[in-house]
Amino acid sequence: MNTDIMVIATQRELRRSLFDALDHGGYTDIHSARNTSHAAILLEGRQPLQLMVVVFDGDEEQAKSCCKQLRRLPGAAETPLMAVLAAEASLSPTDLPDEGIVDWLYASQISAELVPRWRRWRAGTQAQCLVPAASASGGHANYRYLFEEGDSEWLIADAQTGCLLEVSPTVTRHSLLHASQWPGLALSDVLRFEGIALEQVLVEADRRWYPCQRKSAQGFDTGQASVRRIRHDQSDVLALMFRSDRADLRAEAALSLLSRIYASASGVDAKGAAARLLFDELGLDYLAVWSARQDGAEAPVQLLQLWSGQEPVWPAASLQSSLQLVLCGKPILYRADAQRLVPLDPLLQLLDLTGFAGLPLYDERHMVIGAMLAGNRRGFGEMSIVEPVLRCAAARFAQVLELSRTREQGRAEGLVDALTGLPNRLLFNDRLDTILREAARNGECFAVLFVDLDRFKEINDTHGHAAGDQVLKVVTQRLCGSIRASDTVARYAGDEFTVVLRHIVKNDDVLRVAEKIVQTMSAPLYLDDGIELQVTASMGLSFFPDDAGDAETLLKHADEAMYAAKHLGRNNFQIYEVSPEYAQEHGTVLRSRLRHAEGNGELRVVYQPQVDAQSEDIVGMEALARWEHPELGMISPAVFIPLAEETGLIVSIGEWVMRTACRQAKEWEQRFGLRLRLGVNLSAVQLMEPQLLDVVTRVLHDTGLDPSLLELEVTESISIKTAKNLVENLQALHQLGCSIAIDDFGTGAASLDYLRRLPADRIKVDQSFVRNIGVDPDDEAIVRATIEMAHRLKRAVVAEGVETEQHLQFLRTHHCDELQGYLFCRPLQTISFEKLLAERKRLLEVRMAEPA
Repeated sequence: MNTDIMVIATQRELRRSLFDALDHGGYTDIHSARNTSHAAILLEGRQPLQLMVVVFDGDEEQAKSCCKQLRRLPGAAETPLMAVLAAEASLSPTDLPDEGIVDWLYASQISAELVPRWRRWRAGTQAQCLVPAASASGGHANYRYLFEEGDSEWLIADAQTGCLLEVSPTVTRHSLLHASQWPGLALSDVLRFEGIALEQVLVEADRRWYPCQRKSAQGFDTGQASVRRIRHDQSDVLALMFRSDRADLRAEAALSLLSRIYASASGVDAKGAAARLLFDELGLDYLAVWSARQDGAEAPVQLLQLWSGQEPVWPAASLQSSLQLVLCGKPILYRADAQRLVPLDPLLQLLDLTGFAGLPLYDERHMVIGAMLAGNRRGFGEMSIVEPVLRCAAARFAQVLELSRTREQGRAEGLVDALTGLPNRLLFNDRLDTILREAARNGECFAVLFVDLDRFKEINDTHGHAAGDQVLKVVTQRLCGSIRASDTVARYAGDEFTVVLRHIVKNDDVLRVAEKIVQTMSAPLYLDDGIELQVTASMGLSFFPDDAGDAETLLKHADEAMYAAKHLGRNNFQIYEVSPEYAQEHGTVLRSRLRHAEGNGELRVVYQPQVDAQSEDIVGMEALARWEHPELGMISPAVFIPLAEETGLIVSIGEWVMRTACRQAKEWEQRFGLRLRLGVNLSAVQLMEPQLLDVVTRVLHDTGLDPSLLELEVTESISIKTAKNLVENLQALHQLGCSIAIDDFGTGAASLDYLRRLPADRIKVDQSFVRNIGVDPDDEAIVRATIEMAHRLKRAVVAEGVETEQHLQFLRTHHCDELQGYLFCRPLQTISFEKLLAERKRLLEVRMAEPA
């Protein structure tokens, strides 16, 4: 059986939450997609999935459309689907479409409930085939095996009458109603379903979870119920499972509450939002948060107070003995006997509380900075659940209070991570925008690295958060020690770090840094107590401008590459790319999208300067095609050009590139008065087209570019003998006034034949030889011989792939005519190349204005 799971969510934070929940649950083959289009690309050629988890953040119609699209994906027609409702979703659980959705949950419940609910559904599905025959003795014991062990709330009803036969002890305990009060009650008096009739739920009995309310001594508790039909003693009974939303009764609901409390960190009133959540979900009647005395104040300050009754005359803080005890660091917890405090504390006497808790608020130094008081009239629920929730809520209030004090004192502006001292996400995003603008203005390249620690949660769970903090500090030191002073490291979120490597000349430089980080991270790490840990990291890399031209997409691509690294076993790095192997595996989707790329405005032309070897002034430029896929980002020509040739699309794409580049070259000629030679590549398919001459002639006529400024490049790998019309087309283009260049010279088997039979004006030495100058004497000899031979035959020479000063000096020494490579400039977007020409013009004007 296939074990692959697909998660689909527009928001990256939710994709991460889903991935982490499944990963922590032991699932390894997890695929992450932004939308159905992205999922289609990832699923092509795969076996049917085990599960799809989809986040819905729109309305009912959007959900229906999404489900229908998912069901049409390869291998997804019968896959179980779990729905997650985002906070901004405008549909309710009852609005979810009937498209094989086996369960649903809210986004705030992902970490606590996603895996348990999936396993519960699978176990229930398997149990359907295992229902035993009814026992001869009657009774109800033989159907209880279908329900979860422990504190499950379950109810058994007669399918004919709809009356209750039995309920679990947990129902009686949570509802505060005696067990004898339940049998004989009508289900309609016990459960109230929302948005769907009880009769419909009972008829369908399809195990889906429906929002409802369950009867209790205080009225009704909210939650969800699932119904199934069971054959028992020759008759049908209905088995109903109820799970309460009350955070003081159910651990999953408590965890959900805590996640929402901590998610309330954003916003103007973080304390108020967290307090309201705690007050409502725990069913409190009283909640107050106090700040301890500070800076000579005479009394503590009340920060907030919630009370369910009429407003009384509140006793002064100095008279509230419970508050004073808590501010001294002594916690107070009474589940249902807080009345014993009445003689000592006027607050308890005034409010008539049965359950009461008072917890100190501690700062990072474990100093008491405040107090939280909470209580209710009916008493608390399960203390094994309530106490941890209250303590975590107190920690949240302490965090907010400490941050508020820090800001008030001016010690931080909320831009630096308190633990590591690194820029936080807000400051990093601001710096990335600045770096991007500078790079676009200066024509520079930089890389973004997304670093995620592998299985960091296990360190926190096993060794505690103090150990986790120590690990994060060491990781910070190792990251900062692996980069230059001009680069940027930030703590992006939790165990995620981001890095920007600036002023890149070669991509290989980035790969060396990434490899260094991987090796540095994998070194043993020792905690203060001597425990040795092995901490590794998964990294994703993306490049500006090759992969994206904006900060958001760069981060998204680096993030996707990081997940690819995790999928490949962790402790490695991956570059964001659509590789030739990927293109081959997903060729059908890419070919289909490529057919519409030109019409959708997805194709780009970038320009790389060619400079004179002696003066280093710009004499020409090569036009290069790029495809900016809306889902996958920039796709390398090594990927999409073969697909275009295979489908014949190269003819129309090639003409579009030529027309776009010629029009741009003419515009620059008029603006800057600079007659730059424009190199345009011709593929084998184009060269064999009988109409090639007509196409080029029409383009030159329409754009007004002088034919002598257009240089058509033909790769040496094309066979003269097998390429029909090749020689005739090139000779006709040469007669038109265009120049001809032989590209990738030296890599083919017919170099001399090319020089003899083709009307070549220029030879371009392949970068594979140039890059080995100073490394491989044989390649140096090939470069020297190529230059000498070309000059004897009156051909000019351009060297590609010039990246170092050593390359430059060697080529100058051996009289190479022109140079092209990252040493001078990367391929530039139109706006960046235009700025380059404008700067050249300005420098020339300054030089001419200087006195002789």
